[in-house]
Amino acid sequence: MPAFSRDLPNGPSPARPGDRDGDPLRVAVLGSTGSIGQSTIDVIAASRGRLVPHLLAAWRSTGPLLEQARRLQPRWVVVGDPAAAAAIHAGDLPSGTRLAAGPEALDELVADPAIDRVVSAIVGAAGLRSTWAAIEAGKAVALANKETLVMAGPLVMQRAAETGATIIPVDSEHSAIHQALACGRPAEVERLVLTASGGPFRTRSRESLAAVTPKEALRHPTWSMGPKITVDSATMMNKSLELIEARWLFGLPAAKLAVVVHPQSIVHSFVEFVDGAVIAQLGPPDMRLPIQYALFYPDRVAGPARRLDFAATMRLDFEPPDLERFPALRLGHEAAARGGTAGAVLNAANEEAVRGFLEGAVRFTDIAEICSRVLAEHPFQDSPTLDDVCRLDAWARQEVGKWVCV
Repeated sequence: MPAFSRDLPNGPSPARPGDRDGDPLRVAVLGSTGSIGQSTIDVIAASRGRLVPHLLAAWRSTGPLLEQARRLQPRWVVVGDPAAAAAIHAGDLPSGTRLAAGPEALDELVADPAIDRVVSAIVGAAGLRSTWAAIEAGKAVALANKETLVMAGPLVMQRAAETGATIIPVDSEHSAIHQALACGRPAEVERLVLTASGGPFRTRSRESLAAVTPKEALRHPTWSMGPKITVDSATMMNKSLELIEARWLFGLPAAKLAVVVHPQSIVHSFVEFVDGAVIAQLGPPDMRLPIQYALFYPDRVAGPARRLDFAATMRLDFEPPDLERFPALRLGHEAAARGGTAGAVLNAANEEAVRGFLEGAVRFTDIAEICSRVLAEHPFQDSPTLDDVCRLDAWARQEVGKWVCV
């Protein structure tokens, strides 16, 4: 089936809510205490029983996780860090909720036949393992962890096709494209255009960026996100990773992918067709809308997301990205075109460079420079295995350590 079919990016259409004799859809939320996870909890709570949480998972944020468990009473809570899990007492959990610890336990539980949909919202490369386990089990995966496809896109999409798993994107840009693609056939697509807010430094001079502080970089003008993705938005590395994700998710060559800066974050992306028609998806910058779309697809239901007010004056601005000011975007085009291990290495280098920036070890402008050097010097493989991807992920992190010394 074509990657961007009218049905799903791959595989058969998932069961609709209520297909099992009126039962609700049972959901696993991986990374439930992060920004995407919390928005997912809002969607579940507003679903009027059509969605129920079966499993909630976090790495070590046990306080928020236990609060969610008491509120929603899932069957399982999973704490990735065994030491953090050991501090939880039986009385901390609601009756009927069981505790599991460690990545291996999460891999096993995410394959539970009782789970209908898996929300993959663990941040960074750490989310690949559990997402892969869900795909191995043939699940419908609401994918917010872009690193899964950035690191191992061809392997993930091939395995999903083999197991019958479905991948519904949660990133607002890819969700917009998924929706707009329903307006035409795959052969009619001219290009996909991802929109970017431009982050907090869209109008700042190139010369001043070296002095940017973490506090400034974490002040996003339109979106409320975690620290890593907020810094990625400030460097525009997030758009680089999204280009690579789109390359594999929708099965288009890199030459048919583009980025445009749209400061209002109202138009979430475009699909341009061969006849010149452009179909866009609009909405307020509220992640609950693409999350709900992924959880209920192919149905649409009322939900908690904000609405656009068309009675109010509104302007929509678009401009090309400044590749001199934001060189990270060039790296995404390069990695998307090259394929192979380029995405995994770029992602790992960026994660470590961002960590160094947040800890004060490198300058803001060093992030893209470090990533460029590691990407250029890595032992490229055109058709890596999953083990190759993981090995080069580790290699890239070690290489960045030569620049990042905290």
